[in-house]
Amino acid sequence: MMKYLGIDYGKKNVGVAVSDDGGNLAFAKTVLDNNEALLKNVLKICEEDKIEAIVMGESKNLNGEENLIQKDILRFKKLLEENSDIPVHLEPEFLTSMEARRLQEDVKKIDASAAALILKSYLEHV
Repeated sequence: MMKYLGIDYGKKNVGVAVSDDGGNLAFAKTVLDNNEALLKNVLKICEEDKIEAIVMGESKNLNGEENLIQKDILRFKKLLEENSDIPVHLEPEFLTSMEARRLQEDVKKIDASAAALILKSYLEHV
């Protein structure tokens, strides 16, 4: 039984989701600004919610090649790994923001919903 944090990393906003204590369900939590406080804010959520593993969306195009944002995702993944003992996993994200828009009426929470979809996808095969 593990508790997970899901991240939908974007240039301006970063969606965050958490799992239930058993690591079975994913819930949209919040949207953070992608600024100098991002690492501190993510680590604070990890501490408060007793997160044991992080799942970040891996951004690739239809041909399986890395999108431009993927370099930033990998850079932030490395920062998380260097500043905590929490393992960080990548989960392919494909059209999660589009799916989140379809499911979520609250535009401000679309990134958090996308993070929940990424986390849900990961939890389905762990």
